[in-house]
Amino acid sequence: MSGERVDRATHTVHVAAPAGVVYAVLADAAKLPLYFSPSIHVERLESDGERERLRMWSLLDGQLKSWTSWRHLDPVERRIEFRQEPPAAAPDAMNGILHARSRGPHRTELELHCDVGVTGGPPETGAWAADGNSRTQLAELKSFAERWTRLDDLVLSFEDAVRVNGPAELVYDFLYRAGDWPGLVPHIARADLTEDAPGVQRLTTQTLTEHGSYTTHSVRICFPHAGRIVHKQTTPHTLLEAHTGEWSVVPDESGVSVIAQHSVVLREDTITAVLGEHAGLGQARRHVREELGRDSRALLAHAKRHAESAVRML
Repeated sequence: MSGERVDRATHTVHVAAPAGVVYAVLADAAKLPLYFSPSIHVERLESDGERERLRMWSLLDGQLKSWTSWRHLDPVERRIEFRQEPPAAAPDAMNGILHARSRGPHRTELELHCDVGVTGGPPETGAWAADGNSRTQLAELKSFAERWTRLDDLVLSFEDAVRVNGPAELVYDFLYRAGDWPGLVPHIARADLTEDAPGVQRLTTQTLTEHGSYTTHSVRICFPHAGRIVHKQTTPHTLLEAHTGEWSVVPDESGVSVIAQHSVVLREDTITAVLGEHAGLGQARRHVREELGRDSRALLAHAKRHAESAVRML
């Protein structure tokens, strides 16, 4: 009969950025999916400014896993304690501490100490998956934070909205059934949609542009009772390192507001290849805003038409 044990590990990475920047990146839970590739979505369930309860979704070994964690934030010490609530899904319950220690004006020693509760399995397997994910995420954090002087230019968030005089349920239905978009939405040439579990979707789309076409792969998490679909592109556009977003259907007494939100991290090393040798971050920001906004507005317009023109059988 397999027993239980706790595997302990400590990882340290040196980051060429101020400790305050490193801590601020880690403390902003909602943006974790922008710079941690396995992270798909984070919902803040409770918060009092010092303690917060988070629902987290991540891809682990290709499978979407979800769990709830508590975090205690200490901005003075630049220290974050975290504890997963049982039962945890990834891959065993993990608790720990992240500590950003200043080692100079532009240098930080970031230490991750974690305790992983393991049930069953030989000792050599232990917290292997958790250990590998920790190393990956520390490396990604280092890469992101070390561009701290340019983050305001690299990170872009925006939204588009439309008012609909029709049922919120029909708007949501159009956004949910993304597999039906080809033939309805001109810029969507192909959309392959699968549902791993109720409300958890994988979407592959081929999008047409004036410069050709590109293919993206996304994970979508659907909250029908809240009228929300959050998504992250696991294979984003060539110009992007990361792309997250949300469709929100918000009814009120006079109709429905439908909002498309996007947050992206621009990929500097592809800008000239895509936009030309003289292009820079400013042009890339304008191009991404225009292209994603145009596509979102087209989808919003078709969702509006779908809801407003539906024939109701009495």
